[in-house]
Amino acid sequence: MTESPGTTSTTSSTSTTKPANGGVCQRVKNGLKADRNGLVKSLHRCHEQLVKHRRHREEEEEEEEEEEIQGGQHHGGLYKRPFVESFEETPMLVAVLTYMGYGILTIFGYLRDFLRQWKIERCHIAREKEEQRDFVPLYQDFENFYTRNLYMRIRDNWNRPICSVPGAKMDLMERASHDYNWTFEYTGRVVHDVINLGSYNYLGFAENTGPCAESAAEVTVKYGVGVASSRQEIGNLDRHEEMEKLVAKFLGVESAMAFGMGFATNSMNIPALTGKGCLILSDELNHASLVLGARLSGSIIRVFKHNNMQSLEKLLREAIVHGQPRTHRPWKKILIVVEGIYSMEGSIVRLPEVIALKKHYRAYLYLDEAHSIGALGPRGRGVVDYFGLDPCDVDVMMGTFTKSFGAAGGYIAGKRELIEYLRSHSHSAVYATSMSPPVVEQIITSMKCIMGEDGTTIGCERVRRLAENTVYFRKRLREMGFIIYGNKDSPVVPMMLYMPAKIGAFGREMLKRNIGVVVVGFPATPIIESRARFCISASHSRELLDKVANTVPSVTLLKPSFLYYTTFTTSGCFARLNS
Repeated sequence: MTESPGTTSTTSSTSTTKPANGGVCQRVKNGLKADRNGLVKSLHRCHEQLVKHRRHREEEEEEEEEEEIQGGQHHGGLYKRPFVESFEETPMLVAVLTYMGYGILTIFGYLRDFLRQWKIERCHIAREKEEQRDFVPLYQDFENFYTRNLYMRIRDNWNRPICSVPGAKMDLMERASHDYNWTFEYTGRVVHDVINLGSYNYLGFAENTGPCAESAAEVTVKYGVGVASSRQEIGNLDRHEEMEKLVAKFLGVESAMAFGMGFATNSMNIPALTGKGCLILSDELNHASLVLGARLSGSIIRVFKHNNMQSLEKLLREAIVHGQPRTHRPWKKILIVVEGIYSMEGSIVRLPEVIALKKHYRAYLYLDEAHSIGALGPRGRGVVDYFGLDPCDVDVMMGTFTKSFGAAGGYIAGKRELIEYLRSHSHSAVYATSMSPPVVEQIITSMKCIMGEDGTTIGCERVRRLAENTVYFRKRLREMGFIIYGNKDSPVVPMMLYMPAKIGAFGREMLKRNIGVVVVGFPATPIIESRARFCISASHSRELLDKVANTVPSVTLLKPSFLYYTTFTTSGCFARLNS
C-alpha cells in the first residue's frame, strides 16, 4: 500500500474481501522495501555504474511484482489488471543537501533584506514603497520573504507566453529581465518549434486544423462567441443540451451538466452537496479546487494519507463510531473526495478499494477526473474504464474539458436526481454565464471522435497511442537511472530533481535545447521533492520522445562547477549586488 509520496516502488495488485458477512476490504501486503540508494548521480564517472545497478534492481523488483500479482490476482481480488506505482524515498544524502541548499538561500535572503534596508543593494524593486508602509501587508512575512528572495530568482521558468497552438511543438515569445525577474521585456524574437511537454494536451485535440477546429469555426459563424446570459435565463442553447446528453452517454450515467470553468466545477458544487453536520474525507494531495470547495461547504474536513486505504478506513470507522464532535450524533453525510490522476505525483487512485470501502461504510464518493478522463482506459472513459468498474458505483463524477478534449470548462455527472438538484442549487449553474458555443462544439466533436461516432477510428488510435507513449517514455527514463514517480500508465511523468538550484537550471537548459518542460518546487511540492513534470500526448511522435529522453541526461549530468554556479547565481545566493 502506498503510504505517501515517499514510499518506494509500490505494487498493488490484489485486494481480497472477507466472506459475505464481512465485506470489509482488506489489503494483501503488497509493498516492496524502500531502498535508500536511488540517487541519480550528477557526475559522469558514476553514471554508468548507477544505471547498471538500477537496471539490476528493477529486474529483481519486476520479478517480485509479477509473483505478487500472480499470487493474489485471481483469488477474489478487486483489481482486474496489475496496478504498479513507484514512489522512491528521497535518499538521505540528497535530503540533507537539499535542506542545506534552502538554508543557504534563506541566509542570503535575509542578508539581501538587510542590504535593502540600508539601501546598499542597487536593485530596489523588491523594497516596499514608502507610501505603503502603513497598510496591512498582503502576505505573511515568510510568504513575502520566499517570494522576494527565492521564487523571484527562478520566476523566468513560469508564465512563459506562447504564440501558437499548444500541440506537440509550440512557439514561445522570447523575453528578458533586467531586474532579477521582477519584470520582463519582450525581445521581439520568437523561439520556434519548441517540443511541448508541459501542456495537458493528452489526446492532441488542442489543434487549429482538422474536424474539431472546422466545426468550431462553423458554429462561431452561426452562434457567435458569447451567449451573454446564464443557462436559466436565455443562455441555454441546443448545443448545450446536446453536449450534456453526449457527456452522460460517454460516461455511462443517467445525466450530466456542464460548467464554464473546471476550477469552479469543484469549488462551487461541493458546497451544494455538503454542509454543516457533514463530513468530508479528502486525500492529502487533492487539488486546490477540491480543498476550496470543501472549506466553503462548512463541513468538517478530515484528511487521509495519499492513496492509503488503511488511513481512509480508519477515518471511516472513527466517523461511524464517534459521530459528530460534542453531540456524537450520526453524520448527515460522509463524502469521500479523490482524484483520478494526481497531477503532481502521477499516481492513479485505487478506485476499486475506495468503492469497496464506500459501499461497506455507506459513504458517498466524489471522483475528480480532470486529468484521467480521456487519458485512461481502453476506451478513454477515465479511471472507471481503466479498472473496468461500473460508473453507477461513483456517486458524483466530475471532470474537465480543458485537457483531453482541448476545450474549456467542466462537468458533473451521475444520477438524474443529483443533476436536477444541482441545476437549481449550484452557484456555478445559477449565476455563471453559459459556455461559449465554439467551445461547446469543440467538446462535442472531440468526444464523438473518441467514441467513434464520427465514423473514424482516429479517437481510438489516439487513446492507444497515448498509452503507448506513456509506457515508452517512462521506461526510457527509468532505464537511464532517473527516479520517476507515479503509475506506469499515467501520462503525468514527474522526474525528481530534489536540489533547489536544479529547478531553475533544468528548465532553462532544456529550453536552450528547444524543449519546454514544467519544473515544480516548494511549496507546490514537499521541500525535498522538487521535480520536473512531463505531460505526454498522443501527438508526440516516437522521434520527439527519443530526442527528449536523450537530452535529459546531458542536462542533469552537468559538471559540478556548473551546478555550483547555478546554486549561487540562478537561485540567488550571491545577488550580484552592484550589477
